[in-house]
Amino acid sequence: MATVVLTSYMVRHPLGGVIASNLQLVWGLHRLGHEVYVFEPAGYPKSCFDPIRHHSGDDCTHGVRAVTKVLNETLAPGRLCFVDIEGRYHGLDRRAVLDVFERCDLFIDRGDHRAWVEESGDVPIRVLVDPDPGYRQIKLSHEVDRGLEPPEYDAYFTYGYHVASGRSPVPSVGIDWRHVFHPVDTTRLVPSPLDPDAPFTTVMNWTSHKPVKYGDRSYGMKDVEFRHYLDLPARTTATLEVAVEGKDIPRPELIEAGWRLRPAVQATATLESYLDYIRGSAGEFSVVKEVYRAFGVGWFSDRSAAYLAMGRPVVVQDNGLAGVLPTGEGLFSVSSVDEAATAIDKIRSDPGRHSRAAREIAVEHLDTDRVLGDFLRGLGLPSRGRPAERGLAHA
Repeated sequence: MATVVLTSYMVRHPLGGVIASNLQLVWGLHRLGHEVYVFEPAGYPKSCFDPIRHHSGDDCTHGVRAVTKVLNETLAPGRLCFVDIEGRYHGLDRRAVLDVFERCDLFIDRGDHRAWVEESGDVPIRVLVDPDPGYRQIKLSHEVDRGLEPPEYDAYFTYGYHVASGRSPVPSVGIDWRHVFHPVDTTRLVPSPLDPDAPFTTVMNWTSHKPVKYGDRSYGMKDVEFRHYLDLPARTTATLEVAVEGKDIPRPELIEAGWRLRPAVQATATLESYLDYIRGSAGEFSVVKEVYRAFGVGWFSDRSAAYLAMGRPVVVQDNGLAGVLPTGEGLFSVSSVDEAATAIDKIRSDPGRHSRAAREIAVEHLDTDRVLGDFLRGLGLPSRGRPAERGLAHA
């Protein structure tokens, strides 16, 4: 058994979708026989969102409680540390954290690349996993332009297939990016009876980041891309619903176009409510961030993976996905509103077939054993046991 430290965003944003996303990695590594710890820093003032009060501040009480609960239930007590903006430790204390790092075999950083640098310095294998392809590389290129060195790791992974393949024109900033899918634990997320008349849904942030500039133009978020599909409800008999949060959502315009809206915080207040929301869907329709589509990064989300695992077909806006995962049954990659309507109607014509195909894609291509098993072997770390020496195996 190896000891793995994973960074997260769960305490700061303890909504069901964020918790589910992180838990796939935690559960998957645990399922492969490893001892997993989750470490998280506040990072900046007012970083902790409280979904009950719908307020961001420095009080991490709700997030620490929620994350501790799910980790205690699925792993073991004493696997979480959160350091608040005042430097106070919650969960494991400073001494316990240092003890974990002293015996840690693998440190997985999912984006806080300025955190835990000193503590993880002697860990045999340190990797960065980029969950935001295109956006991450452009931000790193801006840092390099300002004279900052790219963060130093033993390996760099991205959820963008074509960032790793070199087919996407995003800047590599001199990094040899490797691809990894966001995995899903198909032993925990399982199919349930499907109501074909249920709505097609998704959970999204209208504007998760400010636009990012590269070259002579700026690239936005899902707000930009969703407008291309605004009249989709008029082109299909399916009910379409969006659980959405964010700034400047044009709610009256969306409702007039036929979209059913729900507050994302309501649908994803807890891990259970998030998974129930997916179970209550006939499938997912989702757009991607403009930066993903424009640069053809080949990204597939953890949320869509959860829909597939639970037997809910997915229709997602193309961002270079063709050939990365099987499409045409259970999963459709679309480039226009007409293609989206056609895909939804195909699913509705034979929901059982597409539900089975969705589940098969998740099991065959995205399951944690497969994805994380390959990930660990590429790092020279077997599924069970400690690495023999510092350094990486050749992938």
